[in-house]
Amino acid sequence: MATATFSLPQLFAPLQAFVQWLAGGPQPPRTPSAPLRVAYPAPAAPAKPLRVVRVLDAGTGSGRLVISGRMADVCAELDRLAAQEAA
Repeated sequence: MATATFSLPQLFAPLQAFVQWLAGGPQPPRTPSAPLRVAYPAPAAPAKPLRVVRVLDAGTGSGRLVISGRMADVCAELDRLAAQEAA
């Protein structure tokens, strides 16, 4: 029957490494199991210009209003139209 002998430092090495990790101490070197991936930011999309289209019906005098573009630009245009109508 074979007996394994361990020294005291060998027994407490994993616990000591864990305590160092908790304390934010030096980390043992790691061998990466998979290549590291670096995430690069996506290129910024070109800004869409604000587009306002009014389509009036000749017979009734009513019509449609189509506003397209960035949400901030569309909201600003709606605020401008509401202020113009209130004045």
